[in-house]
Order: sequence, then structure tokens, then C-alpha cells
Amino acid sequence: MLKSSSPFTGQSALLRRLLIGLGVLVVVALLAGLTARLAGGGHRTPSAANSPSAHAVSTRSAPPSPRTDASPSVGPTASTAPVVAAPPHTSDPIAFAKAFTAALWTYDTRTATQPQQLAGLRAWLTGESQYADPDALAAQVPDPTLWDRMRDNGQFAVGEVAEAHLPAAWQQAIGQDPTQLTVAYIYAVTVTGKQTVTWRDGGRGAEDRSLTLAVQCRPGRDCALASIATTVYP
Repeated sequence: MLKSSSPFTGQSALLRRLLIGLGVLVVVALLAGLTARLAGGGHRTPSAANSPSAHAVSTRSAPPSPRTDASPSVGPTASTAPVVAAPPHTSDPIAFAKAFTAALWTYDTRTATQPQQLAGLRAWLTGESQYADPDALAAQVPDPTLWDRMRDNGQFAVGEVAEAHLPAAWQQAIGQDPTQLTVAYIYAVTVTGKQTVTWRDGGRGAEDRSLTLAVQCRPGRDCALASIATTVYP
């Protein structure tokens, strides 16, 4: 949720070139790992493949029947309740990264479809299209087929964030030349925590999770998501 001679394409290529020019090495590596994986195909991350939710649906003896409904089938308030928490009003990249990660790791397949979940998360992306990386975001969400299997199994998850920080290499690069930050205002933030998954018949599992985000926080504006790494930076 990997391999090409020129892994960067489209908007990700533009962001990579810009960040190389800025010298923010951590975020460059972040996006390099992301697009190399996407170039190899597929939209599931290794952590998603090994998560309790993926394990739970893999134990089913028969595939579910395909779904054609476009709206949740559970609960009369499902259509009005927000599927994903709204982005916070903050100029602090660490506070934003914590809030986004908690939203990313929290889902309820019983009351939301995969397109609704993904649309809710996309509201966190920066409005500056040259920096926004929607493919990286989509790679963190189970594809529609897996989502439907999880839904048949009644799965839902709650994300808990333990800690977030600016990686040391990123801080060093900015410390050496603070002007590097003043074009895109993109910060690298590493977040760690736990995702607890519950499914039908009392099934339950928990997994430690971590990821590194590229967060854009321009002066005078709320922070927004730019991209998500496949590699976690210390």
C-alpha cells in the first residue's frame, strides 16, 4: 500500500526537484521512497498488509459478494456524521501531524465506504497542487475490494498517537541554512503510535505504527498535508 529507473512522475517529480534545490534531504528521501513504490504498482503499504485488519480478512473461508451500494448500510445517522475528522486550525506542523495520523489510523468500515474514507482524508491535503501528493495518501487506505471484505467482517479501528517530532537530519539541514524552508514551507514530521482493530465476534488486535509526513505550514495559514513516506526517519 517497487522499481523504476525514474521513479518520480508528475507532481511528485516537481516536489522532489524543488526540495533537492532547497537541500531538505529528509523530505527528498521521503518522496523518493514513495514514488519508487508507486511506480512498482499497488496501493497498499507493507504495514497495511501485515496489520490486524488485513490478517482478519485473510482468514475468511469464502470471498464476500460484491457490493454496489454507494452509501453506508449501517445506522440512520451514518450519512450525516463525518467519516473522517476535520483538519485542525493550527500552524504547528507537529500538532497537525499528530491529528492527521490519528485520523488516518481511525476508520469504521461499518459506517463508511472506501471512497468516503478517502475523500475525508483528502480534505487534509494542501490546496497547492504542485505540492499535494494524493497518490501517497491513497496508498495508505485499503483498496475498495479489501475495504468491502473488511466491512463484511465488521471491522473498525482506532488510532492513538504516542509521539511526533522533526527528524534530526531535517533539523540539521534547516539549521545549516534556514532559507531552505522559505519556498514551500514543508516540514518532515515522524509520528509513532498504535492502531487497535476490532472485528466481528469479538476479534481484536493492536499494532505499533509509525510514518513520516511532509507537512506544509505557510506563515499565516493552517498546516496541510503534502505527502507521506514509505520510510520512517528518526
